[in-house]
Amino acid sequence: MSAGMQTIIYPVKDLARAKALFSVLLEVEPYADEPYYVGFKAAGQDVGLDPNGHAKGMTGPVPYWHVTDLRERLAALVAAGAELLQDAQDVGGGRLIAFVKDADGNLVGLLQDPAA
Repeated sequence: MSAGMQTIIYPVKDLARAKALFSVLLEVEPYADEPYYVGFKAAGQDVGLDPNGHAKGMTGPVPYWHVTDLRERLAALVAAGAELLQDAQDVGGGRLIAFVKDADGNLVGLLQDPAA
């Protein structure tokens, strides 16, 4: 089951410049500010900046659909013809992410938060 698209992550080459730009755009300070990821929460949306995104195959912003069973949804997407670009990965605290590419080259992310 999906709770909708609530997260978008941008691959960035200059994390400091991107952080400054998104701080102005979103009018909030980051809730996460690490060398490997900067995250903002604004208007119910989670916006992330990934300085390693290009190396992982991100060609632009990736929308992440929040799901209850990431591995099940990931397997279903691959079975439906998606190309796996990033397998399920714990990014801290039990939060799992993964992303695939569809037949048109669009990137689709999946995100599963740990059970409450």
